[in-house]
Amino acid sequence: MSETQLDIIFTAPHPDDIEIGMGGTVAKLVKLGYRVGLIHMTDGEPTPRGEVKTRMKEMKQAAEVLGVQVCEMLDLPNRTLMDGPEPRYAVATTLRKYKPRVMVTMAGRTPAASPDHYQGQLIAEASRFYSQLTKWDDRFDGTEPFRLDHLVYRPVPFSAEITHFHSRFVVDISDTIEQKIEAIKCYKSQFDERRFANVEHYVRAVAGTEGAFGGVRHGEVYALPRPVVTEDMVSLLGNWKIPPPWLSKRQDQPPGEAVGG
Repeated sequence: MSETQLDIIFTAPHPDDIEIGMGGTVAKLVKLGYRVGLIHMTDGEPTPRGEVKTRMKEMKQAAEVLGVQVCEMLDLPNRTLMDGPEPRYAVATTLRKYKPRVMVTMAGRTPAASPDHYQGQLIAEASRFYSQLTKWDDRFDGTEPFRLDHLVYRPVPFSAEITHFHSRFVVDISDTIEQKIEAIKCYKSQFDERRFANVEHYVRAVAGTEGAFGGVRHGEVYALPRPVVTEDMVSLLGNWKIPPPWLSKRQDQPPGEAVGG
């Protein structure tokens, strides 16, 4: 692997989107030894509480907390972010530059929040295809075509629709939930004490609920636009961990004995 090559890239429209939605998994992958990059499509400004230099500083602080190898902010417009050729070129250029095997993006419409979120999903999906196109290198800063193996979605918990994906999985972030909270806390311009308390409550509640889906204390749910393929079903399934309310009973239970009722 070259010095610039990454294993996985996370992308979303605004600085703090990745940290709030996917920060636990980002930190987890870094701990596992993977080379991880964060690509923020816009600077997230203007906002009532921030400005560009401050947001850039906070973004870098959050990246340090999570331990990633690369963190970039693209020069795309906040508030008017729209899927189209130029944004696709910009994100695809990062894929061609860093050559990750996996790209993760937010998924779902957020009508009570920024419409940039859904546009970011469309841009990421198109960028995956654009990154492999030949005879268009001038649109991608002269970088060579690259084919990305996997596109992964991070479904928005409060999306406008209930979306049924081909497959979903839970990443256990029980050991990185505090790191995720610390990364979010870096965005002081966006979250004063009262607002941060609300965000922290939301993040912990979602992580607890999504973790319980997979039988762990804290988790983040991800989805694929295709079924999962494996040659080893037993290895894929792993060890089933009873959800937290019953965990202590399971630990005291003799092997093979049923839990509950």
